[in-house]
Amino acid sequence: METMENNMTKNRKLWLTFFLGLISATGPLSLDMYLPALPSMQITFHTQTSVIQMSLTFCLIGLAVGQLLVGPLSDHYGRRLPLSIGFAVFALTSVWIMMVHSIVLFLILRFIQGLAGSAGQVLSRAVARDLFSGKALTKFFAMLMAVNGVFPIISPIIGGFLLKFMSWRGIFAVLAVIGVLVVVGIWLTLAETLPKASRSDQSLFQGFAAMATLFTKRDFILIALIQGLVFGALFSYISASSFVFQNFFHLSAQQFSLLYALNGLGIIVGNNIPAYLPARWTSFQILGTALLAGTGAALVMVVSLFMAPQMWLVAVPLFVVVVCIGIVNTIATSIAMNSQNKNSGSASAVLGLTMNIIGGIFTPLAGALGASSYAPMAALILISELSGLGLFAFVSKTTKFHQTHGA
Repeated sequence: METMENNMTKNRKLWLTFFLGLISATGPLSLDMYLPALPSMQITFHTQTSVIQMSLTFCLIGLAVGQLLVGPLSDHYGRRLPLSIGFAVFALTSVWIMMVHSIVLFLILRFIQGLAGSAGQVLSRAVARDLFSGKALTKFFAMLMAVNGVFPIISPIIGGFLLKFMSWRGIFAVLAVIGVLVVVGIWLTLAETLPKASRSDQSLFQGFAAMATLFTKRDFILIALIQGLVFGALFSYISASSFVFQNFFHLSAQQFSLLYALNGLGIIVGNNIPAYLPARWTSFQILGTALLAGTGAALVMVVSLFMAPQMWLVAVPLFVVVVCIGIVNTIATSIAMNSQNKNSGSASAVLGLTMNIIGGIFTPLAGALGASSYAPMAALILISELSGLGLFAFVSKTTKFHQTHGA
């Protein structure tokens, strides 16, 4: 793998960064692009806020389950075939969603769409691990996640723009086109990064069993849980923000899209911060600082509930929270993937599983607890950030985690 890394041209590396960023963002795009349409979709389907928010949860569950399948399959069959099949199904499902009129069928299709989109999330990380290691992997993940972060920025803007001319169904037409373009791009530009000689010689059953053993690896699963808890904060924000800012603070769909895009920029900033910090900062120190800052910002938002409602007291702390989420995402992914030399597809799948399962738990809670205030969103963000910080404090005192991953 070192040879592949060293022989890669600058242009090739830039293209790989962009393309892997695109395929890793396609699953999240299916969450972000239609956020401005959630209030109007609630009217279309004649349902409650918590029910329409369940479409986010179903997609997240699909992303989680899909990663469990795609990881071992990619370690056995390579990266290109599972990617191609996943995005073909993603495109077809998006077309079907355009025509749906039943909320039950819509939720089922959202699960399938998440299932298919999971291929991009798992295999973008696995391809990167095939090609890079150590500090080079951390830097590449920072670049990859920066590109990845561009799409969540522009997707709600695109969604809000499309809503000026068409219904929410047009948003899923765009997702279908993206799915088709990704399949074409895979076969035209993405070489197989896991040659047959390097693939797992285990049966698929053994591959799934090997993935299960990752849950017994203490350091790996702890970092995955910390990352997953922080993603609980992210998805609490994602699921509730359109209702909070449009219904409570009375922003238009377009104004909300711009605010959401600004926070997406914050995630990009956070993704890149680790790559520019002095070398004396260890990964463990960066992780702890980001968790502490995110918890502090969430606490400010909760305290603001006891004051007269002012949007800046919500928007500013939220920006700090998402910047810290970006930092945690880069560092946690790098630490976890660096710890797994073999079965990187399975390791990537377990990371994605914890993020999406925990995110899926938090997503419907904001709506179920009420959409007339930002109190549920603020409380859930604080709970998830505080839980991540608490777990970090626990492992720093009870294990040699910080020594193992200090570099």
